[in-house]
Amino acid sequence: MRRLLPVVVALAAVWAAPAEARNVIIFVADGLRYGSVEPANMPHMARLKAEGVDFTNSHSLYPTVTTVNASAIATGHYIGDTGNFGNTLFVARPMATLKGSTVGFLESNPVLAEMNEAFGGNYLNETSLIAAARAQGFQTAILGKEGPARIQDLTSPADGSGTLLLDDSTGREGGLGLPAWFSSRMKAAFMDDAAPKATLPDIEQESWLVKAATRIVLPQFKQTGKPFVMLFWSRDPDLSQHNARDSVGELVPGINNLTALAGARNADAQLGALMDYLRASGLDKDTDVFVTADHGFSTVAHDSKTSPSLKPGGELQSGFLAADLAATLKLPRSGNSGLLGADPAHPEVVVTINGGSDLIYLPGTNAKARAGEIVKFLAGQDYVSGIFVNDDLGKFPGALSMSDVNLMGSAQTPRPAIFVSFRTFSTGCADELQCTVQISDTTLATGQGNHGALSRAETRNFMAAIGPDFKSGFANPAPISNADITPTMASILNLRINPKGKLVGRVISEAIRNGADVTVERRTRVSAPGPGGVRTYLNEQSVGTTRYFDAAGFPGRTVGLKAP
Repeated sequence: MRRLLPVVVALAAVWAAPAEARNVIIFVADGLRYGSVEPANMPHMARLKAEGVDFTNSHSLYPTVTTVNASAIATGHYIGDTGNFGNTLFVARPMATLKGSTVGFLESNPVLAEMNEAFGGNYLNETSLIAAARAQGFQTAILGKEGPARIQDLTSPADGSGTLLLDDSTGREGGLGLPAWFSSRMKAAFMDDAAPKATLPDIEQESWLVKAATRIVLPQFKQTGKPFVMLFWSRDPDLSQHNARDSVGELVPGINNLTALAGARNADAQLGALMDYLRASGLDKDTDVFVTADHGFSTVAHDSKTSPSLKPGGELQSGFLAADLAATLKLPRSGNSGLLGADPAHPEVVVTINGGSDLIYLPGTNAKARAGEIVKFLAGQDYVSGIFVNDDLGKFPGALSMSDVNLMGSAQTPRPAIFVSFRTFSTGCADELQCTVQISDTTLATGQGNHGALSRAETRNFMAAIGPDFKSGFANPAPISNADITPTMASILNLRINPKGKLVGRVISEAIRNGADVTVERRTRVSAPGPGGVRTYLNEQSVGTTRYFDAAGFPGRTVGLKAP
């Protein structure tokens, strides 16, 4: 069932890229919510969005986790094309970097290298913005969080002869090589040879990266005179929101506590230092800066009254969905893993934990029948809000299809059979997106932070832009997402990128100087009723053929979901 609710903003326009050379900096504030950017705590980001473009209708891609959106930021493709379906994936083959496991967490350079080896030299199967820039003669650098940093240019040589990459592993095992022009200047820039370990908030590590950017990388790029593309991925506020312990056991203030606020302020300070350097050096005159967050955030809860694995008076434990399915399907479970079946090497069901959503793989021969059993079980659980099933398995009452959220495309990694989004609710503050709580499959405690579900609190990320090609003082009401960054910046830079898949973002023409507004449509997709009358609803917007997902789930169980 579909309901079309057209909202016309204006006519779309075609925008022509500038003739003069441009530089681009993309700054990712991991886990930054749109509503967290207030002048008192984050003055630099507040100033940037006020003076440049404020994307008031921004979107993270689902699942709302880091490497998923890192792949979208890198390539401009939705996840059905990149195959980066979660932070933790089932790869259907033993991985040496995972000690022989077939299930792995992707935020690791060695794991990503082996993923490339296993899937044709580039497991995303699409060319990234930075890889294209490097191939076409631009100077390129990536600084920040291990995993999503490497995803920005998976094919650059690991010896440092291509894109400069600095992350948590620099100077340690798993770190990439450094070019002589950089390593020879580290001492004079008051930088240690190895990246500092992450702290709470992550001030020391982020400051080390900013020193690298403002004392070595950007001066080198300016001196060389060739155009450049640089991406800076800040671990904060994500790290501080995940790990803060000043609200453990409490849903209020949850992730709006002092530690989380300090993490947001830390990310803001690093952006401020970069912007100060651009202004002081004159690079601001020909450098476009795009700021984004990979996803929003929620406070963790572990409540359920229906879970078969829940002990009396207890809370949901990490791996609860795998435990529940093992009990319901009467399948043995390998230890505490998500591998279900008599033979762990050939499991019948695999569950990978991804916080606010879990991925279910069905590698056995009876996948369609199993999917029916699982969807029926999920529809009866109080912690579930939203089910999406692989189109190849058919339609299931109570669930929408994975193609409805752009999870069916040209991906070459194993495709999950089912995505499960967990319940979210608000604690009742004025802006419910700032006090959303999520039932989360995680080792994190109640009161700490997580993400991954399809609530509006997690799809509403912070996004803003400033520079010679962007409008000034413009609040853009049209929807945009992380998949739009690469098409937009590639257009500004006149980069040629040939896509393999069709699930691509768009050029955000309405935010470019002299660009016209665009036509926006709104739609709600609704599944057939499942057990107990349960239906999955999906609120989406579109500009042309590009789709944006606001929220999805069962009415009353997802923050921001609007049921017609």
